[in-house]
Amino acid sequence: MIFFEAIQENLSIVIMITVGYLLAEKGWFNPENSRLIARLVTRISLPGLMIWNLTSSFNRENLLGLSYGLGVPLVTILGSCVIGILLAKLIRIPKNKQGVFIAGSFGVNTIFVGLPVNLALFGPESLPYALLFYIANTCTFWTLGTYYISTDGSGPRHKFLSLDTLKSFFSPPMLACLAGLFLVLTNTKLPPFLLDTCKYLGNMTTPLAMLFIGVAIHDADIKELKLSKDMLAMFISRFAIGPAIVFLLALIFPLPVLMKKVFVIQAAMPIMTNLSIMAAAYGADARYAAVLTSATILLSMAVIPLYMVIL
Repeated sequence: MIFFEAIQENLSIVIMITVGYLLAEKGWFNPENSRLIARLVTRISLPGLMIWNLTSSFNRENLLGLSYGLGVPLVTILGSCVIGILLAKLIRIPKNKQGVFIAGSFGVNTIFVGLPVNLALFGPESLPYALLFYIANTCTFWTLGTYYISTDGSGPRHKFLSLDTLKSFFSPPMLACLAGLFLVLTNTKLPPFLLDTCKYLGNMTTPLAMLFIGVAIHDADIKELKLSKDMLAMFISRFAIGPAIVFLLALIFPLPVLMKKVFVIQAAMPIMTNLSIMAAAYGADARYAAVLTSATILLSMAVIPLYMVIL
């Protein structure tokens, strides 16, 4: 039953991507439509999701109580980033694609796939730990991830410590994440109508992102999903390196059993769906990002059940 539920979560994403692909095939989408979807997700729906998710899932006490475990996902993500940089150099990925590859090596789908899978595996008790990994993933992706993606873009290369980097850090999703954390830590309650608005807008994030990926794959040609050295390296980075780092950290630092299991599953998730959205926003190779994202989503249908057996 658990296997079936986990596979269903991945299949629903694949179906939404397919819908985007078929709509593009019928001529519903063009480059301007795709840019509109990217703007809607990054500036409207995703910020709403951040605020709603954080304020509805945490209170000040349990957020502060969980903070001791934040180091494990942070080290895991940063370690995956370092490995991604080394792999990009080792297999000589073109410079105009290295940033997307590196961001994909550590930016994981912790909320749209990871959260439902953990709930199916471990029940509601896993929610705080899953969201802890989500916070670490969100903070690193919208800083390190967006920085590396921007280095692939058609504009000037951004320095990490620069005004441009600061602007990238304080993107709408990150501002929403910081706002959500502030609301939780100060025990501030939003009026129900505002919270509901954030929830409804946030619910658009996954389907819009999936449609965008489907359109990008259509524009790229589905044949690009064939196995390549880039894709093989991404599979290793995404499904082996991250979980291995969690296992090693668990040997050094004693973690509750459930926390360790949740972190392993979260570290083995496919690429964050917003990778292609941000690639388009920064003028990087959105097609390349979409192909890598879709390939990891497809392979995760086999990898997730494997880790279920291991755990």
